[in-house]
Amino acid sequence: MNRYIFLDRDGVINEDRGYVCKIDKFIFKDGIFRLLRYLKSLGYRFVVITNQSGIGRGYYSLEDFKELTKYMLDVLSKEGVEIDSVKFCPHAPEDGCRCRKPGTLMIEELKRELDIDLESSWLIGDKKSDIECATSSGIENSIFLHGKIGENIDEIDARFYADSIESISKIITR
Repeated sequence: MNRYIFLDRDGVINEDRGYVCKIDKFIFKDGIFRLLRYLKSLGYRFVVITNQSGIGRGYYSLEDFKELTKYMLDVLSKEGVEIDSVKFCPHAPEDGCRCRKPGTLMIEELKRELDIDLESSWLIGDKKSDIECATSSGIENSIFLHGKIGENIDEIDARFYADSIESISKIITR
């Protein structure tokens, strides 16, 4: 079975500036390329799981999301990082779907498709719903990337907490 890092997109891979849907608004987080190359050197593979309610709310289209995802994957590849899969939930919160984090459908599908060992994998997220998704899916190794306005760290039950992308390399060491 394979060890993976489950990455949230907005707030982990890129700066979360609210409904990021255009290439010119997509800013990679400082240190993300270095971190992902380091994690790759430890034998991890990568998947992205992201809530994209802007699609369901009509703020941007599925095509906008696909174009931005292609750009993100191309840049990551040029930086030496391959993402095996990108799963996304296009629904608005009120739709009540199972794919929207903290729902577990995206992880269930990825586990089955990629033969992922959840016990040896990690999830890195910047929202309570990311960490709840990890816990509900059986991913014990979760990292809450905090520092975001509006998130109360005392309400987040992650296994580890990181205040920057750089500090994650001190948490995941093997």
